[in-house]
Amino acid sequence: MKIPQFQPFLDDKEYKAIKSCFDNNWITEGPKSKEFVDKLCKLIGVKHAVLAPNGTLSIYMALRAIGIGKGDEVIVPNFTFIASANAVEMCGAKPVFVDIKDDLHIDLEKCKKLITRKTKAIMPVHIYGMACNMDDVVRFAKQYNLKIVEDAAQAIGIHWDGKHAGTFGEVGSFSFFADKTITTGEGGLVVTNDDAIYEKLLFIRNQGRIDRGSFIHPEIGYNFRMTDIQSAIGLAQLEKLDDIIRMKKHILSMYKSNLDSSIKIIEPPFQSSHIPFRVCITVPGGGYDLMEFMKTQGIETRTFFYPLHKQPAYQKQKNIFSKIFKKDNFEVSERMYREGVCLPSFVSINDEEIKYICDKINEFLQKKTVSVL
Repeated sequence: MKIPQFQPFLDDKEYKAIKSCFDNNWITEGPKSKEFVDKLCKLIGVKHAVLAPNGTLSIYMALRAIGIGKGDEVIVPNFTFIASANAVEMCGAKPVFVDIKDDLHIDLEKCKKLITRKTKAIMPVHIYGMACNMDDVVRFAKQYNLKIVEDAAQAIGIHWDGKHAGTFGEVGSFSFFADKTITTGEGGLVVTNDDAIYEKLLFIRNQGRIDRGSFIHPEIGYNFRMTDIQSAIGLAQLEKLDDIIRMKKHILSMYKSNLDSSIKIIEPPFQSSHIPFRVCITVPGGGYDLMEFMKTQGIETRTFFYPLHKQPAYQKQKNIFSKIFKKDNFEVSERMYREGVCLPSFVSINDEEIKYICDKINEFLQKKTVSVL
Protein backbone atom coordinates (compact mmCIF):
# COMPACT_ATOMS: atom_id res chain seq x y z
CA MET A 1 0.00 0.00 0.00
CA LYS A 2 1.30 3.45 -0.96
CA ILE A 3 -0.05 6.48 0.87
CA PRO A 4 1.08 10.01 -0.07
CA GLN A 5 1.49 12.83 2.42
CA PHE A 6 -1.14 14.85 0.60
CA GLN A 7 -3.43 14.99 -2.40
CA PRO A 8 -5.93 17.76 -3.23
CA PHE A 9 -9.68 17.19 -2.86
CA LEU A 10 -10.98 18.05 -6.35
CA ASP A 11 -13.73 16.62 -8.54
CA ASP A 12 -16.23 17.54 -11.28
CA LYS A 13 -17.48 20.55 -9.30
CA GLU A 14 -14.17 22.33 -9.81
CA TYR A 15 -14.09 21.38 -13.52
CA LYS A 16 -17.60 22.78 -14.02
CA ALA A 17 -16.69 25.93 -12.11
CA ILE A 18 -13.70 26.54 -14.38
CA LYS A 19 -15.80 25.89 -17.48
CA SER A 20 -18.27 28.57 -16.39
CA CYS A 21 -15.45 31.14 -16.62
CA PHE A 22 -14.84 30.21 -20.25
CA ASP A 23 -18.57 30.14 -20.98
CA ASN A 24 -18.84 33.69 -19.62
CA ASN A 25 -15.62 34.78 -21.36
CA TRP A 26 -14.18 36.18 -18.10
CA ILE A 27 -10.91 34.68 -16.87
CA THR A 28 -9.22 37.67 -15.18
CA GLU A 29 -10.32 38.90 -11.76
CA GLY A 30 -14.03 39.65 -12.04
CA PRO A 31 -17.48 38.52 -10.86
CA LYS A 32 -16.34 35.12 -9.55
CA SER A 33 -13.63 36.80 -7.50
CA LYS A 34 -16.10 39.29 -6.04
CA GLU A 35 -18.44 36.44 -5.09
CA PHE A 36 -15.55 34.49 -3.56
CA VAL A 37 -14.46 37.49 -1.46
CA ASP A 38 -18.00 38.21 -0.33
CA LYS A 39 -18.51 34.63 0.83
CA LEU A 40 -15.13 34.57 2.57
CA CYS A 41 -15.96 37.79 4.43
CA LYS A 42 -19.19 36.21 5.64
CA LEU A 43 -17.42 32.98 6.65
CA ILE A 44 -14.62 34.77 8.51
CA GLY A 45 -16.84 37.50 9.93
CA VAL A 46 -14.82 40.44 8.70
CA LYS A 47 -15.69 43.76 7.06
CA HIS A 48 -13.12 43.83 4.26
CA ALA A 49 -11.00 41.34 2.31
CA VAL A 50 -8.82 41.38 -0.80
CA LEU A 51 -7.40 38.49 -2.78
CA ALA A 52 -3.68 37.91 -3.32
CA PRO A 53 -1.74 35.67 -5.74
CA ASN A 54 -0.47 33.49 -2.86
CA GLY A 55 -0.09 33.33 0.91
CA THR A 56 3.38 34.89 0.96
CA LEU A 57 2.23 37.97 -0.91
CA SER A 58 -0.86 38.23 1.25
CA ILE A 59 1.40 38.56 4.33
CA TYR A 60 3.54 41.09 2.47
CA MET A 61 0.47 43.12 1.51
CA ALA A 62 -0.79 42.99 5.10
CA LEU A 63 2.54 44.25 6.44
CA ARG A 64 2.79 47.03 3.85
CA ALA A 65 -0.78 48.13 4.50
CA ILE A 66 -0.06 48.75 8.18
CA GLY A 67 3.11 50.68 7.36
CA ILE A 68 5.87 48.13 8.02
CA GLY A 69 9.02 49.14 6.16
CA LYS A 70 12.77 49.67 6.26
CA GLY A 71 14.26 49.71 9.75
CA ASP A 72 11.20 48.22 11.44
CA GLU A 73 11.23 44.95 13.39
CA VAL A 74 8.49 42.33 13.48
CA ILE A 75 8.47 39.48 16.01
CA VAL A 76 7.91 36.16 14.24
CA PRO A 77 7.67 32.67 15.78
CA ASN A 78 10.77 30.58 15.16
CA PHE A 79 8.49 27.66 14.29
CA THR A 80 6.61 28.46 11.08
CA PHE A 81 6.96 28.17 7.33
CA ILE A 82 9.73 30.48 6.11
CA ALA A 83 7.25 32.65 4.16
CA SER A 84 6.23 34.31 7.44
CA ALA A 85 9.73 35.72 7.86
CA ASN A 86 10.41 36.26 4.16
CA ALA A 87 7.40 38.55 3.84
CA VAL A 88 8.86 40.75 6.58
CA GLU A 89 12.20 40.84 4.77
CA MET A 90 10.40 41.74 1.51
CA CYS A 91 9.20 44.91 3.24
CA GLY A 92 12.78 45.85 4.12
CA ALA A 93 12.06 45.13 7.78
CA LYS A 94 13.74 42.65 10.14
CA PRO A 95 12.08 39.44 11.32
CA VAL A 96 13.00 38.85 14.96
CA PHE A 97 12.61 35.18 15.83
CA VAL A 98 11.19 33.94 19.13
CA ASP A 99 10.68 30.43 20.46
CA ILE A 100 7.35 28.66 20.78
CA LYS A 101 5.60 26.82 23.58
CA ASP A 102 4.76 23.12 23.57
CA ASP A 103 1.44 23.91 21.87
CA LEU A 104 3.53 25.07 18.85
CA HIS A 105 2.46 28.72 19.22
CA ILE A 106 4.42 31.88 20.00
CA ASP A 107 5.94 32.21 23.49
CA LEU A 108 4.94 35.71 24.60
CA GLU A 109 7.03 35.56 27.76
CA LYS A 110 10.15 35.25 25.60
CA CYS A 111 8.93 38.06 23.36
CA LYS A 112 9.34 40.59 26.18
CA LYS A 113 13.12 40.73 25.99
CA LEU A 114 13.01 41.24 22.20
CA ILE A 115 11.09 44.53 22.30
CA THR A 116 13.09 47.56 21.09
CA ARG A 117 12.15 51.02 19.86
CA LYS A 118 12.13 49.50 16.33
CA THR A 119 9.60 46.78 17.16
CA LYS A 120 6.42 47.70 15.31
CA ALA A 121 4.41 44.47 15.05
CA ILE A 122 3.99 40.90 16.21
CA MET A 123 2.99 38.00 13.96
CA PRO A 124 1.14 35.17 15.73
CA VAL A 125 0.90 32.09 13.48
CA HIS A 126 -2.15 29.85 13.72
CA ILE A 127 -0.29 26.62 13.12
CA TYR A 128 -1.47 23.25 11.73
CA GLY A 129 -5.18 24.13 11.88
CA MET A 130 -5.13 25.33 15.51
CA ALA A 131 -5.61 28.86 16.81
CA CYS A 132 -3.03 30.80 18.78
CA ASN A 133 -4.14 32.17 22.17
CA MET A 134 -5.28 35.52 20.82
CA ASP A 135 -6.50 36.83 24.18
CA ASP A 136 -2.89 36.83 25.36
CA VAL A 137 -1.54 38.17 22.05
CA VAL A 138 -3.96 41.10 22.06
CA ARG A 139 -3.03 41.97 25.66
CA PHE A 140 0.67 41.76 24.84
CA ALA A 141 0.31 43.94 21.75
CA LYS A 142 -1.58 46.61 23.68
CA GLN A 143 1.01 46.59 26.45
CA TYR A 144 3.86 47.25 24.01
CA ASN A 145 1.91 49.30 21.45
CA LEU A 146 2.41 46.76 18.66
CA LYS A 147 0.29 46.05 15.60
CA ILE A 148 -0.89 42.47 15.09
CA VAL A 149 -0.44 40.71 11.75
CA GLU A 150 -2.03 37.26 11.98
CA ASP A 151 -0.57 34.55 9.77
CA ALA A 152 -3.70 32.43 9.37
CA ALA A 153 -2.49 30.57 6.27
CA GLN A 154 -3.61 27.23 7.70
CA ALA A 155 -6.62 28.52 9.60
CA ILE A 156 -9.70 28.85 7.38
CA GLY A 157 -12.63 27.77 9.57
CA ILE A 158 -10.56 28.01 12.77
CA HIS A 159 -11.81 30.02 15.75
CA TRP A 160 -10.39 31.18 19.06
CA ASP A 161 -13.15 31.33 21.68
CA GLY A 162 -15.77 31.65 18.95
CA LYS A 163 -14.02 34.35 16.90
CA HIS A 164 -12.42 33.46 13.57
CA ALA A 165 -8.63 33.44 13.33
CA GLY A 166 -7.26 36.41 11.41
CA THR A 167 -9.76 38.91 12.83
CA PHE A 168 -8.12 39.86 16.15
CA GLY A 169 -5.39 42.15 14.84
CA GLU A 170 -5.16 44.98 12.34
CA VAL A 171 -4.78 42.48 9.49
CA GLY A 172 -4.98 38.73 8.90
CA SER A 173 -3.52 36.65 6.08
CA PHE A 174 -4.79 33.37 4.60
CA SER A 175 -3.47 30.94 1.99
CA PHE A 176 -5.29 28.80 -0.56
CA PHE A 177 -2.31 26.68 -1.62
CA ALA A 178 -3.08 23.12 -2.73
CA ASP A 179 -2.69 21.56 0.73
CA LYS A 180 -4.83 24.08 2.64
CA THR A 181 -8.34 23.32 3.95
CA ILE A 182 -9.76 24.92 0.81
CA THR A 183 -7.63 25.58 -2.24
CA THR A 184 -7.50 27.67 -5.39
CA GLY A 185 -4.21 26.05 -6.46
CA GLU A 186 -2.28 29.18 -5.54
CA GLY A 187 -3.90 32.12 -3.81
CA GLY A 188 -4.20 34.20 -0.68
CA LEU A 189 -6.44 36.61 1.19
CA VAL A 190 -5.90 39.64 3.41
CA VAL A 191 -8.67 40.64 5.82
CA THR A 192 -9.22 43.74 7.94
CA ASN A 193 -11.97 45.65 9.72
CA ASP A 194 -10.15 48.96 9.25
CA ASP A 195 -11.40 51.15 6.38
CA ALA A 196 -8.08 53.01 5.94
CA ILE A 197 -6.06 49.78 5.83
CA TYR A 198 -8.52 48.35 3.31
CA GLU A 199 -8.00 51.35 1.03
CA LYS A 200 -4.22 50.90 1.26
CA LEU A 201 -4.63 47.24 0.32
CA LEU A 202 -6.64 48.23 -2.76
CA PHE A 203 -3.84 50.55 -3.91
CA ILE A 204 -1.06 48.03 -3.17
CA ARG A 205 -2.65 45.16 -5.11
CA ASN A 206 -3.87 47.12 -8.15
CA GLN A 207 -0.93 49.15 -9.47
CA GLY A 208 -1.54 52.06 -7.09
CA ARG A 209 -5.08 52.78 -8.25
CA ILE A 210 -8.59 51.88 -7.12
CA ASP A 211 -10.17 51.64 -10.60
CA ARG A 212 -8.24 49.21 -12.76
CA GLY A 213 -9.65 50.84 -15.91
CA SER A 214 -7.80 54.07 -15.12
CA PHE A 215 -4.27 54.99 -16.21
CA ILE A 216 -3.88 57.50 -13.37
CA HIS A 217 -1.98 55.99 -10.42
CA PRO A 218 -2.12 58.03 -7.17
CA GLU A 219 0.23 55.64 -5.33
CA ILE A 220 2.92 53.04 -6.02
CA GLY A 221 1.31 49.64 -6.29
CA TYR A 222 1.71 46.26 -7.95
CA ASN A 223 -0.30 43.56 -9.67
CA PHE A 224 -1.30 41.28 -6.80
CA ARG A 225 -4.65 40.22 -8.23
CA MET A 226 -6.07 36.72 -8.73
CA THR A 227 -8.10 35.27 -11.60
CA ASP A 228 -11.74 34.26 -11.85
CA ILE A 229 -10.55 30.77 -12.78
CA GLN A 230 -8.92 30.43 -9.35
CA SER A 231 -11.86 32.04 -7.59
CA ALA A 232 -14.27 29.66 -9.34
CA ILE A 233 -12.30 26.76 -7.88
CA GLY A 234 -12.43 28.48 -4.50
CA LEU A 235 -16.21 28.84 -4.69
CA ALA A 236 -16.56 25.12 -5.46
CA GLN A 237 -14.29 24.37 -2.51
CA LEU A 238 -16.35 26.58 -0.19
CA GLU A 239 -19.43 24.51 -1.06
CA LYS A 240 -17.55 21.48 0.26
CA LEU A 241 -16.19 23.14 3.39
CA ASP A 242 -18.67 21.57 5.84
CA ASP A 243 -17.91 18.13 4.41
CA ILE A 244 -14.17 18.82 4.48
CA ILE A 245 -14.34 19.79 8.16
CA ARG A 246 -16.44 16.74 9.02
CA MET A 247 -14.06 14.38 7.19
CA LYS A 248 -10.96 16.01 8.69
CA LYS A 249 -12.36 15.54 12.19
CA HIS A 250 -13.18 11.91 11.40
CA ILE A 251 -9.59 11.37 10.23
CA LEU A 252 -8.27 12.78 13.51
CA SER A 253 -10.62 10.54 15.52
CA MET A 254 -9.45 7.49 13.58
CA TYR A 255 -5.82 8.25 14.41
CA LYS A 256 -6.68 8.80 18.07
CA SER A 257 -8.54 5.49 18.21
CA ASN A 258 -5.86 3.40 16.52
CA LEU A 259 -2.52 4.85 17.58
CA ASP A 260 -0.70 3.47 20.60
CA SER A 261 -1.47 5.49 23.73
CA SER A 262 2.22 6.39 24.08
CA ILE A 263 1.99 8.54 20.96
CA LYS A 264 1.13 12.17 21.62
CA ILE A 265 -1.13 13.84 19.07
CA ILE A 266 -0.80 17.60 19.35
CA GLU A 267 -4.17 19.24 19.94
CA PRO A 268 -5.21 22.79 20.88
CA PRO A 269 -6.76 24.02 24.15
CA PHE A 270 -10.56 24.05 24.36
CA GLN A 271 -10.79 27.72 23.31
CA SER A 272 -9.49 26.79 19.84
CA SER A 273 -11.37 24.84 17.23
CA HIS A 274 -9.32 22.29 15.30
CA ILE A 275 -9.39 21.32 11.63
CA PRO A 276 -6.22 19.23 11.33
CA PHE A 277 -4.11 20.73 8.55
CA ARG A 278 -1.83 17.85 9.43
CA VAL A 279 -2.21 15.16 12.09
CA CYS A 280 0.86 16.00 14.15
CA ILE A 281 2.53 13.55 16.52
CA THR A 282 5.71 13.73 18.58
CA VAL A 283 8.07 10.79 19.01
CA PRO A 284 10.29 11.04 22.10
CA GLY A 285 13.93 10.63 21.15
CA GLY A 286 13.29 11.77 17.57
CA GLY A 287 11.00 11.14 14.65
CA TYR A 288 13.66 10.48 12.00
CA ASP A 289 13.84 6.71 12.51
CA LEU A 290 10.07 6.40 12.40
CA MET A 291 9.90 8.41 9.18
CA GLU A 292 12.56 6.23 7.58
CA PHE A 293 10.66 3.10 8.60
CA MET A 294 7.38 4.50 7.26
CA LYS A 295 9.05 5.20 3.93
CA THR A 296 9.91 1.51 3.59
CA GLN A 297 6.22 0.74 4.18
CA GLY A 298 5.06 3.04 1.37
CA ILE A 299 3.85 5.81 3.71
CA GLU A 300 4.93 9.39 3.08
CA THR A 301 5.36 11.42 6.27
CA ARG A 302 6.77 14.88 6.80
CA THR A 303 8.85 16.66 9.44
CA PHE A 304 7.64 19.64 11.43
CA PHE A 305 8.91 23.05 10.32
CA TYR A 306 12.66 23.59 10.44
CA PRO A 307 13.49 26.34 12.99
CA LEU A 308 13.89 29.68 11.24
CA HIS A 309 17.02 30.66 13.16
CA LYS A 310 18.76 27.60 11.65
CA GLN A 311 17.64 28.22 8.07
CA PRO A 312 20.67 28.53 5.76
CA ALA A 313 19.11 31.57 4.08
CA TYR A 314 19.08 33.47 7.38
CA GLN A 315 22.33 32.03 8.67
CA LYS A 316 23.97 33.84 5.75
CA GLN A 317 22.58 37.16 6.95
CA LYS A 318 23.92 37.26 10.51
CA ASN A 319 25.21 40.79 10.15
CA ILE A 320 21.84 42.06 8.93
CA PHE A 321 19.72 40.03 11.32
CA SER A 322 22.07 40.13 14.30
CA LYS A 323 19.27 40.11 16.89
CA ILE A 324 18.16 36.68 15.71
CA PHE A 325 21.51 35.16 16.51
CA LYS A 326 22.14 36.60 19.94
CA LYS A 327 22.19 33.84 22.55
CA ASP A 328 18.60 32.87 22.98
CA ASN A 329 16.59 29.84 23.89
CA PHE A 330 15.06 28.08 20.89
CA GLU A 331 14.86 24.79 22.74
CA VAL A 332 11.19 24.06 22.07
CA SER A 333 11.21 24.73 18.33
CA GLU A 334 14.40 22.67 17.95
CA ARG A 335 12.92 19.79 19.98
CA MET A 336 9.67 19.87 18.05
CA TYR A 337 11.58 19.64 14.77
CA ARG A 338 13.52 16.63 16.07
CA GLU A 339 10.49 14.82 17.50
CA GLY A 340 7.65 15.94 15.25
CA VAL A 341 6.10 13.85 12.47
CA CYS A 342 3.21 14.90 10.24
CA LEU A 343 0.94 12.03 9.21
CA PRO A 344 -1.19 11.90 6.05
CA SER A 345 -4.54 13.60 6.69
CA PHE A 346 -5.83 14.59 3.26
CA VAL A 347 -9.60 14.53 2.91
CA SER A 348 -9.84 11.50 0.63
CA ILE A 349 -7.73 9.19 2.82
CA ASN A 350 -9.88 6.24 3.90
CA ASP A 351 -10.23 4.30 7.16
CA GLU A 352 -8.28 1.32 5.82
CA GLU A 353 -5.32 3.54 4.94
CA ILE A 354 -5.37 5.24 8.35
CA LYS A 355 -5.55 1.85 10.08
CA TYR A 356 -2.55 0.69 8.02
CA ILE A 357 -0.56 3.81 9.01
CA CYS A 358 -1.38 3.34 12.69
CA ASP A 359 -0.54 -0.38 12.58
CA LYS A 360 2.87 0.42 11.12
CA ILE A 361 3.59 3.11 13.71
CA ASN A 362 2.54 0.76 16.52
CA GLU A 363 4.70 -1.99 15.01
CA PHE A 364 7.70 0.35 14.91
CA LEU A 365 7.21 1.37 18.53
CA GLN A 366 6.86 -2.23 19.68
CA LYS A 367 10.09 -3.22 17.91
CA LYS A 368 11.86 -0.22 19.41
CA THR A 369 10.66 -1.12 22.91
CA VAL A 370 11.78 -4.74 22.50
CA SER A 371 15.21 -3.70 21.21
CA VAL A 372 15.69 -1.41 24.23
CA LEU A 373 14.77 -4.23 26.61
